[in-house]
Amino acid sequence: MNKTHKDIQKYRYEFKHDVGIVFKYYYGYITTKDIIDSWDFAIREGLIPKENKGFILDYRQASFKVDISECDHIPLYYQKHPEVFRGYKIAVVTENQQDIVIPFWVKEKDDGYESRPFSTLEAALCWVLD
Repeated sequence: MNKTHKDIQKYRYEFKHDVGIVFKYYYGYITTKDIIDSWDFAIREGLIPKENKGFILDYRQASFKVDISECDHIPLYYQKHPEVFRGYKIAVVTENQQDIVIPFWVKEKDDGYESRPFSTLEAALCWVLD
């Protein structure tokens, strides 16, 4: 399930069968449009299997280029797609202190799903599986 959108590798999906989680890796500068387009791509291409237990979004090789006025677009997107996100945990991993603001903002708008920022992949994995 290693697929990218077009020829630009801004993100990559991987379903890890051993833990039953969809991992989404981001690269470079990421906008709100990139986030929404990448989810549209995953839904359209069937990259989120039925046996999925949750999501880990790995931004350690990326940085948000998101205006704070656009932050509501992300939780609204999750809420508009309950068939994909309702009842799931979405862990966001970033090591960049300036990027932690966006996941905290999204967390405040959670409705029907849970999201939480993390600085390590291990902590994110434990939380999603708990």
